[in-house]
Amino acid sequence: MESIFEKFWRLGPAAFVVKAVFAAIIGNALLLAFILLRRAYRRRYFARRDARVFEWRQKWDSLISGKIPYEKWRKKPFDRRIIEAMVLDAFEAATPAESARLLNFLRASGLIEKRVFEARRLVGWRRMRALVALGRTRAPEGIPALAEALRDRNLEVRLAALRGLGRTASPQAAEEILSWVSETGLSVPALPLQSALIQCCAERPQILLPYVQQAKGPLREALGRVLGEVATPSLALDLLQFVGDDLDELRAAAARAMSHTRSGLAFDLLNELARDKVWFVRLRAIVSLGKLSDPRAVSALLRGLRDSNRLVRLRAAEALIELKTDRLWILQQVVETQDRYAFHAYLTALENANLREELESGIRANAAVLPDEKRRLLNVLHKGSLTPEKPAEAEAISREPVLQP
Repeated sequence: MESIFEKFWRLGPAAFVVKAVFAAIIGNALLLAFILLRRAYRRRYFARRDARVFEWRQKWDSLISGKIPYEKWRKKPFDRRIIEAMVLDAFEAATPAESARLLNFLRASGLIEKRVFEARRLVGWRRMRALVALGRTRAPEGIPALAEALRDRNLEVRLAALRGLGRTASPQAAEEILSWVSETGLSVPALPLQSALIQCCAERPQILLPYVQQAKGPLREALGRVLGEVATPSLALDLLQFVGDDLDELRAAAARAMSHTRSGLAFDLLNELARDKVWFVRLRAIVSLGKLSDPRAVSALLRGLRDSNRLVRLRAAEALIELKTDRLWILQQVVETQDRYAFHAYLTALENANLREELESGIRANAAVLPDEKRRLLNVLHKGSLTPEKPAEAEAISREPVLQP
């Protein structure tokens, strides 16, 4: 009797086509079955998880206070993961008192020690997950484990440790990061390093200074940007050394730090930095001059109104609005520049501060200003333009009532 193999052999290439179609049908059926099974499993898992989350949420106060024994849920991985996720999410919107309560719960239940162990012993994505979770706890005892992970050969692990240290927002974490980069250099992308340091150095920005002085190349640029973001007026004297620095970010940091320093030296240096070749250095200097609220800054701010950068012009206009100086006189000075960009920036600042109508009323009521000058100033305010008015427009404006001396 002829075998099945011999029958397929006589069919030739058609047999292979039939077998390929049959295999494709079976493969597609298995794939569809896997997808449906996976969906059913995930639907069941999320329904079960949602029910457990709701159940634990009803017992939240008892859970955090320790009235519910830790042994009741700690040995159950499903419940333990849910409770830990709920506590870490609660940290994001917690008050200081609530944060202390949550941290005490994590310590008493042993969850922090568990994460520290995982951060040191596990590998791969499990270790990275443990590092990020450890950072979210903001626990000081987790900082050494995170610092050890910074020296891992795997870039992804280093980045996870860096994110974890940044989440702690602790000066101690900043010292660990700075000590690491001073040893190894810039071994991670600059952006996550800057983000972590900005969060950690906000409380004590002075810890950056010795590292900025010693750093070189790209690392110095990254640390300079961080210093520019976290610099405070208390660092004004320490940052004077960076006023003439070659690095733009350090000059910007010096300008920012002198925003509340009431001294002639600070004013002179800010006046100089307001002429810097880099726009964001000029921007920081203009903002700091505005915060000084010194009438001597008017000339520098008027110069800032004619800057080539739009942000500098807008900040200069806002600073002029905030100055305790006669706004009518400031308007006359702005009009005298004959710079439409400067005038538009000043007019925008007036509109944003809701002072345009008040200025118009002041112009009309001022007895010391000649009628022709009043008409000219009212014309530029109405038209929003420095170009001379047409005869018909001039006649219409001349009919407006002007208070005489």
